[in-house]
Amino acid sequence: MTKDQKDNLFILVKSLTKSEKRQFKLYVGRLGVNSDSKFLNLFNVLDKLKVYDEIAILKSTEIKKQQLANVKAHLYKQILISLKLSPSHQNIRSQIREQLDFASILYHKGLYKQSLKILDKAKELAVQNEEKNLAYEIVEFEKVIESQYITRSISSRADELTVQAKELSTQNMIASKLSNLSLQLYSIILKTGYVKSEAEGNEVSDYFKARLPKYKIKDLGFREKLWLYNAYLWYSFLLQDFKNCYKYALKWVDLFYENPSMISLNPVFFLKGNNYLLESLFFIKNKNKFDEALNKFQAVIEDKKFPKDENVEALSFLYFNLNKINSFFIDGSFKEGVELIPEIDKELERFKDRIDEHHTMVFYYKFASLHFGSGNNKACIFYLDKIISNKSLTMREDLLCFSRVLNLVAHYEAGLDYHLETLLRTTYKFLIQMNELHEVQKEMIKFIRNLQDIYPQDIKKAFKSLLEKLKVYENHPFERRAFLYLDIISWLESKVKNKPVDQVIREKFLQENQ
Repeated sequence: MTKDQKDNLFILVKSLTKSEKRQFKLYVGRLGVNSDSKFLNLFNVLDKLKVYDEIAILKSTEIKKQQLANVKAHLYKQILISLKLSPSHQNIRSQIREQLDFASILYHKGLYKQSLKILDKAKELAVQNEEKNLAYEIVEFEKVIESQYITRSISSRADELTVQAKELSTQNMIASKLSNLSLQLYSIILKTGYVKSEAEGNEVSDYFKARLPKYKIKDLGFREKLWLYNAYLWYSFLLQDFKNCYKYALKWVDLFYENPSMISLNPVFFLKGNNYLLESLFFIKNKNKFDEALNKFQAVIEDKKFPKDENVEALSFLYFNLNKINSFFIDGSFKEGVELIPEIDKELERFKDRIDEHHTMVFYYKFASLHFGSGNNKACIFYLDKIISNKSLTMREDLLCFSRVLNLVAHYEAGLDYHLETLLRTTYKFLIQMNELHEVQKEMIKFIRNLQDIYPQDIKKAFKSLLEKLKVYENHPFERRAFLYLDIISWLESKVKNKPVDQVIREKFLQENQ
């Protein structure tokens, strides 16, 4: 029976690099395992298979069907142990945990003094690297040992450990409350989206203020500040307050530049902070600061010192290239952006197992928009079809909405009239089914519904009428976000002025940045 790469062990084996496979075989060799052992044979078979095939495994090994589950579990565990021993997977956290394990062994042997010596060094390392949960765990362990290892300094030592435990507990509690708040705000975005009215905005503000813990910024360490800026960032995104998004994303990123050792220890947070910084600058359309931030970001992720594990590599590709594409939308340089599509599309294939389907579709939407801005409407339709035809995809409703609207506009622009009537009907049906439509979307529905009844000589007048209606919402606090997905206003202006859409956007950009 074939399971299309859904077996956890098979996925783990396929994720291993050549050096990790070599490391595993060396590790197995050190164990003194016979070369024909069942779990090693299973590893070799899985390594050669293209897809997980249980029948092929049973035929190629001496493993019986009833034994397979146990052999797989054993192999899974041995691979993880091998990866843990690999230098490429060693970091400060694993070093501290290793010292904790050593101290525990010495403690259970009754070697209290040696155990305390190791714990003291591990605690210092944990505090230096903002690993305060581990530091607290070490202090609690020290208290247990000190209660059994009687010395003349026990009184002062007890006071010292009590103060340390209290300080670490307070800082951990603030960090925990801030991280909880950040996660809760992110959950609101996923469930209900951005605020759509003043009442919703007030509700979110009350929610945020009620859960924000009291703090003094001078008392906060790196980790607490990171979660504080994270929480304020999500709060600002919810309110569509993009200037404050920029403010807190910049604080987030600067926190890493002020503490460069934290970049290698927390690379994912560094990458996410830069992504939000660039996204905020894109929303407020500050091209100079955007380019500066993007170049600085690129320099760091391409530096040899920057971590290069599979997860970090995939996220670096994702965040850098999505924002690189966004840079072309700010000033309307779509034709330059189109030139990068083949290379990025090729890399997407390489990262397909490490980048979720949602982000892949976001890339396709960006590709489609670049082609649309360049006047390549058939290429635009090609990428939009990948999104619209994906029935299993769970994506943000607004992105699905504008994929269909852009698809309709691209068909109209390409002169594919024989598809237009069907597309009008399906697009209209999809938009009607959407929950809580924005005013921009409602106006688009009216226009789409009436488009097939407009005489050719009146089409320009209809475009002008829609433009006047949508212009009202261009700077509206709760409606303007719709234009970030599809600059429908610039397209309508291009139809009214008989100019290419990229020229219209370019002229507006130059006028705003004189």
